[in-house]
Amino acid sequence: MAADRTVDPVGTRRCPCGTGEVIDNCCGPVLAGTMAAPTAERLMRSRFTAFAIGNADYLRVSWHPRTRPEHIDLDPEQRWLFLEILETAAGGLLDTDGVVEFRAHYRDPAGRGELHERSRFARLDGRWVYLDGALR
Repeated sequence: MAADRTVDPVGTRRCPCGTGEVIDNCCGPVLAGTMAAPTAERLMRSRFTAFAIGNADYLRVSWHPRTRPEHIDLDPEQRWLFLEILETAAGGLLDTDGVVEFRAHYRDPAGRGELHERSRFARLDGRWVYLDGALR
């Protein structure tokens, strides 16, 4: 597992998910498990943040047990740069499923790239989890 890339102990660092909020007021509580993501989009944002800071444990916990891989190995040379939410369908406070289409931009030794995915989310025991996704 890659080391947690957060270096700001007081939580004043901007959240990688792109909301403009500091991480402690955005994805931090969701990653810490002190707050559930209220929507599928917020879960998507928290998962992007987990990729950006190297938190494979959170990625595993936030993945539906039916589709979750045994191990999540993050590439320590890949840096997630920013997230674009392109579309959401359902995934709100009263929904049981939802879809989030996004582009996640990264840099690795080969240069810059993007991951374009349409992800499906479901509520499981009252909490949003990532179900699966289709690359675009």
